[in-house]
Amino acid sequence: MKRLEDRVAIVTGAAQGIGLAIAERLVAEGARVLMCDLEAARTAEAARSFDPSGAHTRAHGGDVSRKATAIALVDAAVGAFGRLDILVNNAGITHAAEFLDLDEADFDRVLAVNLKSMFLCGQAAARRMVAQGGGGAIVNMSSANAVVAIPNQVPYVVSKGGINQLTKVMALSLAAHGIRVNGIGPGTIATELAKQAVLGSEEAKRKILSRTPLGRLGEPSEVASIAAFLVSDDASYLTGQTIYPDGGRLALNYTVPVV
Repeated sequence: MKRLEDRVAIVTGAAQGIGLAIAERLVAEGARVLMCDLEAARTAEAARSFDPSGAHTRAHGGDVSRKATAIALVDAAVGAFGRLDILVNNAGITHAAEFLDLDEADFDRVLAVNLKSMFLCGQAAARRMVAQGGGGAIVNMSSANAVVAIPNQVPYVVSKGGINQLTKVMALSLAAHGIRVNGIGPGTIATELAKQAVLGSEEAKRKILSRTPLGRLGEPSEVASIAAFLVSDDASYLTGQTIYPDGGRLALNYTVPVV
């Protein structure tokens, strides 16, 4: 028996990158997954890349920073698969600007997608899990930048720091209901978002590698492996924690040679 057999999950930001890798891994582990991103058609196309029959996935479009979308997501998952056991809050965006130049609207937009959405989706999912009984598992996608910082990624860094505290308070608040809440804080992973934000040139890539002891970028599948562990019974005594798949970055005080 697969370790997530008969469980139902929601994954946000699932049309590409880490979210897509997580959805694929959860299905491989036996789960049925509602995949959400801004565009339902694009998300459905992504789902077909690993679930051609559509038997194990559904696609949902919407802005997860809106309460109505969060509620609709849970309703759609329950309507399609009968229950909800897992939520992976993965949706996220960036906006590069120096602190003195950052517009209020851009700060608000990033915080809404990256942080507020995790509160809204987490609350809607947890309410369903409590109502049906049996507990559940929630994973919030944080970042190494919740601990360290990049000067021109102000709202992104702030949002990820907030996610770490949100993860802790959710874990404490929901423990009595058997709902575990943990975070994942990746370093630099080879995704489209990373390419746009910090991997725009060979020089930028070398800078990233100079502070990565393992000497390479992470892969979305490596983050997906951690997510699958955290939502499984293998992590049954783990809650309120954030795990950092960062290639050793947070342990490093200096830099390392780049080959």
